[in-house]
Amino acid sequence: MVHALSPADFDRLKRLDTCTVSNVIERLNVRLRNEGFAHDSVRCYFPGRGPVLGYAVTGTIRSSTQPITGGWYYDRIDWWASLLAVPAPRVLVLQDVDRVPAFGAFVGEVHANIALALDCVGCVTNGAVRDLPAMEALGFHVFAGGVSPSHAYAHVIAWGQPVEIGGLTIGAGDLVQGDCHGVQVIPSEIAAEIPDRAEELQLREHRLIDVCRAPGFSLDRLREALDSLRGDRTDSTVRTLLNP
Repeated sequence: MVHALSPADFDRLKRLDTCTVSNVIERLNVRLRNEGFAHDSVRCYFPGRGPVLGYAVTGTIRSSTQPITGGWYYDRIDWWASLLAVPAPRVLVLQDVDRVPAFGAFVGEVHANIALALDCVGCVTNGAVRDLPAMEALGFHVFAGGVSPSHAYAHVIAWGQPVEIGGLTIGAGDLVQGDCHGVQVIPSEIAAEIPDRAEELQLREHRLIDVCRAPGFSLDRLREALDSLRGDRTDSTVRTLLNP
């Protein structure tokens, strides 16, 4: 079941970058800190664009071998129709399950135009993409494992199931966020409260930065600012560094 945010909550959340959202998730302790984000094998191809946020529509693809049955490239109307089961805005999340992924490109200019018409705002894949200038001009965000000039035999195998991209498991309907720092899944149970928490955290961080830039900087002032940033938590490593 997809837990969609209200339009107002979604709009506030999409203004935040991935690092800020990750900071809040870490402080709320809703998952382990080494979970919830893709590693750097998945690259942001348009780092100058702002964050993208949407609900995942998942699928698996291949490109190095011919499909056993059915079509390929753009003609899978059943695949496109399946996207409508997930609330908009949507993010295509496609796992290339070839032994060597990113052999041929599934997503390019045509797929991006179809996806945009179906309220998709971007694509996350460990596979290859192509037509990068055209997709950038469209405003379609892309995170991929590589590029290829050819489709090869790119085709969809299945859809709607959980997939794994860069070590990150993403299920259909998961709230996916990405920007120049990478891709992560935002836990639905805390998504609505993240903007308020982020505002509080950013105020604390700005106070810390102000301390560092102010005349008369000292370790005592830094310690006070760090204590405020941590709240009630104890960071033994920082304390040891400041109290050798």
